[in-house]
Amino acid sequence: MAELDLNNVDAMYYDVLREIGNIGAGNAATALATMLNTKVDMTVPKVALVEFSEMGETMGGEEQIMAGIYLSISGDITGSIMFLLEEKSAHELVGKLMGTTADDFVEGQPFSEIEQSALSEIGNIIVGSYLNSLSMLTNLKIIESVPSLAVDMAEALLSVPAIEFGMVGDQMLLIQTSFSEDTELNGYFVLVPDLPSYGTLLRALGVMQ
Repeated sequence: MAELDLNNVDAMYYDVLREIGNIGAGNAATALATMLNTKVDMTVPKVALVEFSEMGETMGGEEQIMAGIYLSISGDITGSIMFLLEEKSAHELVGKLMGTTADDFVEGQPFSEIEQSALSEIGNIIVGSYLNSLSMLTNLKIIESVPSLAVDMAEALLSVPAIEFGMVGDQMLLIQTSFSEDTELNGYFVLVPDLPSYGTLLRALGVMQ
């Protein structure tokens, strides 16, 4: 069995993950469109291994306030996945779901309890759609935990998977997703399998022997 080196993963791996991401994004868009009662398009323009020290800047700045939905994953692969959304985008999505408007958005404006619940549900649908697509295409059993929501600076949110990932290396798998109805919003998946699970994924995808 070949030894996995995250720094030398074949580009095919990212192409496959992008395709899985696009399928998951399509499923998530359908579910969100039903939930929001509006047309939603989602694509995955970028998949890359990013140094943890550069992750915040890649998302627009380490001090940018973001909403993060975190889930642990178990089954045939173990680790965690986080979906991050810019604060204003999160308010816009929640506003659409609740029939309100984000026109009067004020930076740092807290989410109410019902808004947090709605945001958790939106994040859960998006992450669940991605993981279901990954499971179907790899025939791997992937079990997700109940989602946990936090609103904080990007650097603080990313420190959670970073600590978990520290035993493996200082890079994380970043999957950017762009979705739009009348406005375009950017979200980010941070997928953090443990090292054996990376190998499991690669083998299931036929990228590694």
